[in-house]
Amino acid sequence: MYRLFGLAHAQLLRLRDECRGQGTVEYVALILLVAIVLTGVVAATRKTSIGGGEIGETIVAKLKAALESVK
Repeated sequence: MYRLFGLAHAQLLRLRDECRGQGTVEYVALILLVAIVLTGVVAATRKTSIGGGEIGETIVAKLKAALESVK
């Protein structure tokens, strides 16, 4: 009986450890997705009547301000 419980405990620990780090991967993927979308917006509006490059400058300024407020 002890052997059975030991085996079950080992299996549960193995399952728990296999999920470790998954949240980090998801956050990195989300950050990359946002970066790609922002790059697309800046590139699409760079030489049009919509932005003229101002959108890119505004995004960079807001990101810098957000990073400065964290320090």
